[in-house]
Amino acid sequence: MASLRALECLVAVADTGSITQAARLLHSSQPAVSHQLATLERETRTILVRRERRGVTLTPAGRAALVDARRAVAAASAAVRAARAAGEAAGGTLRLACAQSLSVPLVAPVIRGWHRTRPEVTITLRESAKPAELAGWLDFGDVDLIFVPAPLPDGMAADAVVVAEEEVVLTAPAGHPLTGRPAVRVADLDGVPLVHFAPDNALRAWLDRSLADAGVRPEPVMRTSVTTAAPQLAAAGLGVAVTPVSAVSPGFPGAVRSFSPRWSRQLVALRPGEPDPLTDRFVEDVRAHGVDVPEDVRAQLSGAVAGGSGAAR
Repeated sequence: MASLRALECLVAVADTGSITQAARLLHSSQPAVSHQLATLERETRTILVRRERRGVTLTPAGRAALVDARRAVAAASAAVRAARAAGEAAGGTLRLACAQSLSVPLVAPVIRGWHRTRPEVTITLRESAKPAELAGWLDFGDVDLIFVPAPLPDGMAADAVVVAEEEVVLTAPAGHPLTGRPAVRVADLDGVPLVHFAPDNALRAWLDRSLADAGVRPEPVMRTSVTTAAPQLAAAGLGVAVTPVSAVSPGFPGAVRSFSPRWSRQLVALRPGEPDPLTDRFVEDVRAHGVDVPEDVRAQLSGAVAGGSGAAR
């Protein structure tokens, strides 16, 4: 197979009409250029250049090879530029995946900023409510970076980086008895009708475990697979819901309250193998931005009682 250097020599000779000038253009020597051309001619089994008194011209075979030679040289240059741009977080492709509830409040604002400041980077995003599915995408090399809530399921052995801490809140219909104070104790949920999560949503197991550790047994009245649907169903009067604050949408018609002591969860980024500049930069930007909380929701939580982190008891 012809070497890229030999094709570069053919292109340079065609452009300059001289082996000497081609050598200067390529920062090489005249014998080296002649050697590359001779090697290319042996491989093609035909004469590609004709040396004349006025310089060097291409034969019909040389002109036939020139078109694809230019393409090959241009493609090689483009590959180098693309790799350099990715290494400088200024180009390339970044394949993201995240827990379904995190796409809008955590990842979307950073993607929007990258579209403006790094337009040469192509970003794709996949979502799932199943941690095992996200882990599979990472393990099989389908994505470069995933964002999930902690604690991590067994088998997620990739390098984890904490990118944000997110408050866990109570949502309820306006005027619900539990909303008459700025913060709610987890113990107050005992026996209360609860809008819970379906088995295919990882929040179900997490919430069951957290409430059991606190010795609390609410009464599930219905289950939903969609994280953002739970607060809306609670606001509609079906019960209360316990969700990450990212699940509460702007203009929420119900009440939102903090827990006392404060209840929170960590959000982490995971990537396979060694880090690279593109994923490093995106992770740092997510850490700097944090979780978007709508202003009206933030206003409701402004009177929350300060307390410790972790599952409230």
